[in-house]
Amino acid sequence: MSKLYTDIDVLTAAFERLDYIFEEFEHIYFSVSGGKDSGVMVQLANIVAKQKNRTFDIFNLDIEAHYDATAKFIKQMECLSQVDQVYHFCLPFYEDNNTSVLQTQWIMWNEEERDKWVQPLPSNAITLENLDGELKKCYDNSHGNPDKFMQQFPKWYKKMKGTDKIACGVGIRTDESFNRFRAIALGKNLYKDKKYTTEISKGVFNFYPIYDFSVEDIWGATSQLDFEMNEVYELMYKNGVPLAEQRICQPYGFQQRRGLDQFAALEPDTWRRVVNRVSGANLGNLYAKTSLLGHNGTEKPKNMTWQEYTIFLLESLGLYTPELRDHYYRKIKILMKYYKDNFGMEVTDMPDDSPPKKEQDEDERKWHNWKGIGRAIEKNDFALSSRDYGLTKKDEEELYDLHKKFGKILGTNELKQKTYKKVVDKISEVEKNAEGI
Repeated sequence: MSKLYTDIDVLTAAFERLDYIFEEFEHIYFSVSGGKDSGVMVQLANIVAKQKNRTFDIFNLDIEAHYDATAKFIKQMECLSQVDQVYHFCLPFYEDNNTSVLQTQWIMWNEEERDKWVQPLPSNAITLENLDGELKKCYDNSHGNPDKFMQQFPKWYKKMKGTDKIACGVGIRTDESFNRFRAIALGKNLYKDKKYTTEISKGVFNFYPIYDFSVEDIWGATSQLDFEMNEVYELMYKNGVPLAEQRICQPYGFQQRRGLDQFAALEPDTWRRVVNRVSGANLGNLYAKTSLLGHNGTEKPKNMTWQEYTIFLLESLGLYTPELRDHYYRKIKILMKYYKDNFGMEVTDMPDDSPPKKEQDEDERKWHNWKGIGRAIEKNDFALSSRDYGLTKKDEEELYDLHKKFGKILGTNELKQKTYKKVVDKISEVEKNAEGI
């Protein structure tokens, strides 16, 4: 397919599309997420609406676990001069949690965990308590799935407005996804043959006024028109994140799992609430400690087995220091291989807990249990000395590598045991020489 070009710039084209939509539709709402694209879209719409003496509505499905800067930006968009109704939903929807194998889903705005909410409930929030009858049906029909609710909402909106057609503005850009490009370039069910529209159900039309913007166009419009912006993008830029990779979405997804340290760097206070929100107070305490090798300060929740708790601790370490997690993985595998080779014990044979060593009738197998491993990781026993292991050459290499990456944050000065003396002395000497230089 050959490329098609228009004879106007994308900003002018966006204004023309918005002008057309306001001419064609009496009832319009814009879906606002708190990101840069929907923010530019709705601020462009506000300019056009003001020129035409029109108003529009805003739809926001609040995911609760987001940046403070995002909450502030959403509020700014809701307060634009031409905004009429704001549908700001804070409902208990399920979301995937890719940061844990123990808690694969979490529930946003879960009333049972109100004390852990990442963000306070907005004053204009629509909750289960104030959903009207028809909207409550939309929520019930979604079965806790936020995407299904977003499909239900425009049908309710059209019925509530008593009209035969409505328009919903969506701030997507095709340069972020080839599938998005195909959907618009080859789109069917258009509104009067306009390529930037799609009829998603009878009389309900999505339109995409900035679909042909690049990321540079987004920031160009923001600068040229002096738009408000989500300040977290400025923090991302200062943190070295390229423009094309800057994203704002729920923090427990797969992509966010790969960059959780960035979240911590941008808004540390929010990050502490985020990790406490889904993984519980134990993970919050883990991240609040002063050094990586310090005691994790955690306690096993009553609803967890020692095996689950051990996995939880390893996952928690892996979120911030995968090297430390992998070190313990390696040590535990060696321990398990020893018991398999010497006693024929598989992982599935290992009990969750065992009596103290002095009460084991010299049966060494009884000492092989998940509680002992969990306690070792809880104490950050790097050498696994509590499991009768010593510091090996491989352990020393991994400790040096960790120090090179984390420096004093690693906390080697907290390793007071005799087994670590050689390594600690060497690291201290290196630090002194570096300071002397």
